[in-house]
Amino acid sequence: MGDLSVNNSIFSSRDGSDPPSVPPCMSVDKVLPALLECFGIILCGYVAGRTNIIPATQAKGLGSFVSKFALPALLFKNMVLLDFGDVIWPFFFSILVAKVTVFFFVCVLTLLVADRESRFSKAGLFSIFATQSNDFALGFPIVEALYRNTHPEYLQYIYLVAPVSLMVLNPLGFALCEVQKRRTGEPQQQRKLRVLGSVLLQVVKNPIVFMVVIGVISHFLLGQKIPPFMEEFLDGLANSFGGAALFYLGLTMVGQLKKLTRSTVVALILLITAKLLVMPLICRGMVEVLDRGSRSSMNHTSLSNYAFLYGVFPTAPSVAIYASHYNMELEVVTSGMVIGTFLSAPIMYVSAWLLTIPWMDSDPLASALQHVSFNISIISLLALVWSVAVMLLSRKFHRIPHIFTINLFVAQLLACVGMIAWIFMAEQDNFLGQVLTFTLLYGSLYSTFIWPGESFEFVCSITSDSTPLNTTWSTQHQQCASTSCLLVEDEQKETDRQNTDIQSTRHVLVCLLLTVSLLANLSSCLWWLFNKDPGRLYLELQFFCVVANFGQGLISFAFFGLDKHLIISPFKKRLVSLWQGWGQEVTGSAASEEIRLTCTQFLTYHKEQCVRDIVHKKRCGERSTTETFLGSDLVRWLQSVGLSSGPGDALAYGSRLLEGGVIQHITLQLAHARLEHFSYLTHTRGDWKSCSSL
Repeated sequence: MGDLSVNNSIFSSRDGSDPPSVPPCMSVDKVLPALLECFGIILCGYVAGRTNIIPATQAKGLGSFVSKFALPALLFKNMVLLDFGDVIWPFFFSILVAKVTVFFFVCVLTLLVADRESRFSKAGLFSIFATQSNDFALGFPIVEALYRNTHPEYLQYIYLVAPVSLMVLNPLGFALCEVQKRRTGEPQQQRKLRVLGSVLLQVVKNPIVFMVVIGVISHFLLGQKIPPFMEEFLDGLANSFGGAALFYLGLTMVGQLKKLTRSTVVALILLITAKLLVMPLICRGMVEVLDRGSRSSMNHTSLSNYAFLYGVFPTAPSVAIYASHYNMELEVVTSGMVIGTFLSAPIMYVSAWLLTIPWMDSDPLASALQHVSFNISIISLLALVWSVAVMLLSRKFHRIPHIFTINLFVAQLLACVGMIAWIFMAEQDNFLGQVLTFTLLYGSLYSTFIWPGESFEFVCSITSDSTPLNTTWSTQHQQCASTSCLLVEDEQKETDRQNTDIQSTRHVLVCLLLTVSLLANLSSCLWWLFNKDPGRLYLELQFFCVVANFGQGLISFAFFGLDKHLIISPFKKRLVSLWQGWGQEVTGSAASEEIRLTCTQFLTYHKEQCVRDIVHKKRCGERSTTETFLGSDLVRWLQSVGLSSGPGDALAYGSRLLEGGVIQHITLQLAHARLEHFSYLTHTRGDWKSCSSL
């Protein structure tokens, strides 16, 4: 493979000439601090939402402030101050053409391959997903860190390019979604004029679009200057956007990956590929084509690099709002937004660093490639040792398809060992040692591309038969009054089905990601074979192949290294016990009082209505029945009647009812009553005495 060919010839043309020496046009050393700042704030928002410090209802309020006040003020201010004389219009039109190209490519491809029942809604939302970037909350801080000292005028392109999606492309996507609603037979969507009117109304009502138009008009009326009486007011709103938007982005990520299912994985992979790989390449290619008349070759190169970096910006969270509004493809859009955002961080950092490399000499490039290979192999080796240990301790390695997975882990581990050994062996004059190391390295590396095929084929055959992947023949613990409780059996079947879906999704996703790595290596070989002068993009592809080949262990660790039963659940229980032990003396009586008050309130005012709404008589044995309901039904009911403001509050409320004895699991075991999942619970017929014993 070309990824290990550290010969200097890969960094020059076939005739041996080196690329021109031009100083870098970006401050790459400031990228990492900017990324840490942005993603640190995002992480804070995620933790706040995950721990329910800020519930979902309050997060919506923050989102409304960001999108309807802070961002419009920021746009208005910068559109007034924008200097159109410094704008390089070929660059602007290059990004416009690139976005339109990707939009129609995704749209046409989706219309061709999607099912007829939902192809228009998928085409509209997927096209918006692939073209609407998170320009302001995440993109602007990165561009500012890179170009503030070298090309400060590049910052204004963010304000010019972003409205392209909002005013040109998004309405086309909305129109397709409205056509889908019309085809479903909704009476209010029968006229074509209503479809057009609905789309135009959404565009006009968007405060971002409105303020961009007002800002452009004010730019000419006010003479490119904000009046003093408005300046402080606009600055206050505009300056509050950055941190609030990133924090809100973290809040919106909570619980989104739970919506990922096996059926959405392929669409998700293709969409992320289109957004993070295809878009930057087309953006850069369009600048290379349309900006050939630039004032200097250095500025032309800088603009093409900037276009590539702009294309890597992840999808904006507002796309998830569109999907929720139309109630279409929410699982794919929300999961893709989360995964794409976190994947964009290393891609942006590596891209910004690599874009300075073509101006280096060939010797430092060869050394840099070796260092990257060595460093990523060490990190991946540690992750794989952990993953193999988890697989052995959890005793999954003897089950199918985990028997294929453990072989994949071993092959990845040996590939990392071979790479580390090759770095040392290449400097020694030991022909036999080099041959053995080379054999170990490439034998292991090629086998990492074979084992996923075996695993993928088996997973597909298993899931097509709807057979649980992890079925162990786990005896039932404790039954209800019946000797064979049908409800417990139903719950066990549902749990097995969920585990099957999760496990198969993990295996399919790993296989698809490793397939991308395989295609990258194949592209690297073909590129070098058929191109006399490989060029700069070939260098970037080389580094991508190195990271993809020897970073496979990080993918394996992400999907299989944190076993729920072996790692996450014991850690969570230990953390909860430590927390409860620390605060038991202080909050013990207060917690008991809260449970008592909750139970009293529910029994006095809400129990009868709750029984009428969600409690049903179900057969639990051949001749026995019981009045039961699902825990998920209770969570939804608590929200519908206003006792809880969101799923987190409803789960906490239901847990207090469970601890107070107002409700109980069908097997009378507290550990089984997972209110957020598929669980049967019964309501107690007794009065307040059933929970006053606390």
